[in-house]
Amino acid sequence: MGDTRPTSEFHAQNITAESVARLVGALDAQDANDGVRRLRAWAHEALAARPGEGALDIGSGTGSHTRHLAAAVTPGGEVLGIEPNPGLRALAEQRAAEAGSPARFVDGDALTLPVPDSSVDVVWCERVLQHLLEPEKAVAEIARVLRPGGRVALLDTDWATTILHPGDPETVAALTSGALSAAADPYSGRKLVGRLTAAGLVIDDRGSQALLQNHTSVAWPLIRMLGESAVRRALITEGQRDRLYADLTEAAARGALHMSVTMFGAVAHRPE
Repeated sequence: MGDTRPTSEFHAQNITAESVARLVGALDAQDANDGVRRLRAWAHEALAARPGEGALDIGSGTGSHTRHLAAAVTPGGEVLGIEPNPGLRALAEQRAAEAGSPARFVDGDALTLPVPDSSVDVVWCERVLQHLLEPEKAVAEIARVLRPGGRVALLDTDWATTILHPGDPETVAALTSGALSAAADPYSGRKLVGRLTAAGLVIDDRGSQALLQNHTSVAWPLIRMLGESAVRRALITEGQRDRLYADLTEAAARGALHMSVTMFGAVAHRPE
């Protein structure tokens, strides 16, 4: 449903080639999702990064968005991607070099950003807060590093908005509840505005997009993961699981499947 990554895989210590490959595949797929692209386009317009500005991409992953920011602040600007996973960081550096992008990447943590106070014009932080146990501290760090007048875009998923159709309501509820356990804060999307305001930042705009899966094919790796988890937790029986799988298969065959989750965004600035 757009953002399907398990929290644990994004911890810096999980750096096996297999785990990095899974992350890269998931992140590349998310980059191509129409809903993600539309929400990013809205956020970029609201953020209005300009040539000569200094920008920070927190949780830069494969660096696709860091490169986008680098193009926006060129010439004269600088973009730093903060990424704790060394496997992802190495790939981001490789892709930036291949693209001729000036984007740079460093090891770092959202709770202790490696930049001075009041030194950054633009901050981008996408789908990071949901994975943090103390997201408020990360937003306070963003407020610390922003210059007066500096802007920030926060984008995050709200897993309670997960929709799966068709299927028996009880069975569907058991599966979608599993999505709530995939993140440290599964309700992060709805909290963005409040967290920015609490950090002393001023809200400029808000937006959202539903991240839709293909209506003609079932995302079986995700569905089976959620289905097997629901059976193990005794939330549903194997029979209920199998009936849901059959319902989803039939719906996809006639182009009537719906799978989605909503991602929210908020753009704010530090007062002068």
